[in-house]
Amino acid sequence: MAVFETLIGLLLVAALLLQLSRRIRAPYPTMLALAGACVAAFSLAPQMSLDPHLALVLFVSPALFNAAYDTSPHELRRDWFPLTALALFAVVLTTAAVAWAGWAYAGLPLAAAIALGAIVAPPDAAAASAVLTNLGLPRRTMTVLQGESLLNDAIALLLFGVAVAVSERGPVDLPTLVPQLLLAAPGGILLGLAAGYVFVRLWPIWSGTMSSTILEFAATFAVWLIAERLAVSPVLAIVAYAILIAQKGPDRQTARDRVHSYSVWAATIFILNVLAFLLMGMQAREILQSLERRELLDALAFAGIVFVIVVAVRLVWVMTYRELLGPLFTAMALPAADGGNRRLRLLVSWCGMRGILTLATAFSLPTEFPGRNVIVLSAFMVVLGTLIVQGATIAFVIRLLGIPPDSSLDTELRAGRAKLAKAAIAALSGRTEPDAAPLRAKLEATLAQTRRKTAGEDDEAEDLRMVVVAAERQTLNEMHRTGAIAEDAFQVLQEELDWFELNAAPRTDREIAET
Repeated sequence: MAVFETLIGLLLVAALLLQLSRRIRAPYPTMLALAGACVAAFSLAPQMSLDPHLALVLFVSPALFNAAYDTSPHELRRDWFPLTALALFAVVLTTAAVAWAGWAYAGLPLAAAIALGAIVAPPDAAAASAVLTNLGLPRRTMTVLQGESLLNDAIALLLFGVAVAVSERGPVDLPTLVPQLLLAAPGGILLGLAAGYVFVRLWPIWSGTMSSTILEFAATFAVWLIAERLAVSPVLAIVAYAILIAQKGPDRQTARDRVHSYSVWAATIFILNVLAFLLMGMQAREILQSLERRELLDALAFAGIVFVIVVAVRLVWVMTYRELLGPLFTAMALPAADGGNRRLRLLVSWCGMRGILTLATAFSLPTEFPGRNVIVLSAFMVVLGTLIVQGATIAFVIRLLGIPPDSSLDTELRAGRAKLAKAAIAALSGRTEPDAAPLRAKLEATLAQTRRKTAGEDDEAEDLRMVVVAAERQTLNEMHRTGAIAEDAFQVLQEELDWFELNAAPRTDREIAET
């Protein structure tokens, strides 16, 4: 009962803090980081522990699935060069730099120092997306940041797993370890693709039922656990699984299931993020209380050093990797991505927010792991620092660098709607049913709207549709208040009006904000 009460209290506090972030226009991950810091500093906050292994599965696997589901394999192939530079080289360099500091300054064993480096090395896709939403960042830059965060998780967790194994079991057998490492990535990808294929084929069986969403979550956790049992990369397994479902699923999933699934996943991922930050604050508080004053000052000083190293390595690497790696790929045509623009590269270097993966990986350290207190505290400080220092200043950095807002999404949406309307009109060609002519007229009006050149004309059309919806809703609500319509009929008509209103509203008004 105490655990349940603690969870309810944490969620209520988080809801209040997130409303505050909405009012002061602060990114919600930044506010969550501050909430975690408050929990760490508040001595009366309740105690709560979490099984180390459960933390990684519970927090990371659904977050990875959610991010990978919205990732296009075509875009990953297009941006292979910046993704390789950021997901592979940046993680290894950051891990090495932090590991050296941990070994030289904090006196950590080398394996434990490498584990710390792997924990703080990978930026988080969810944190970047949440902070950068509605800032008008170029879409290709956003794609690179999200793709980086998916792929670098696999590299970081691989380094982390090896470091923990070496620390717990001593020197490993290289002839055995090397083949396992070489098979981890392709094995994880193959497992994810196979699981995704099976899931998509079986999808129609539970279509239209509440068990559909339950099985989506259960299958995601199962893929991660199976990958761990087979000693392949669970991160790449989840990424491949999610991408395949996203590519093959739309033909086999109904609209009703899709709408329901999206809403449930969004809420669940958000709650998991909230809990991860607050639980990390509790662990940090326990560590702060257990350390003597001198030990505490040394640990905080080292955590500050780790934060500076993490930010500095990313800044230097992002600004120089094209020049450093370019000669190695002279035989290949390097993509002229946004990374070629030095202002955008500077912005990308500042978008290194750490989030749920760093928190969950720190959670997952065994209780008796060497230097665990220092490692967990350092990881927490890096998450706090990147989200508060970097996350809260990104909008200012964008303005300072003079990066114009990207309006290409609206242009592409207009073109896509035009193609859809033309296909629908062609499908009605030659149809003589009484309803065919009004439907064609409606589609032709939609097509005409996509040809408008100014935002003002689009706004006028949206305003007219919203006037119609408001009048119908007022009449329907009055009928409901006076008992002029039965409840079941009211519910059906209200749902129809809701969908019509969402269809008529601007795109930004249809999105559910995190705060």
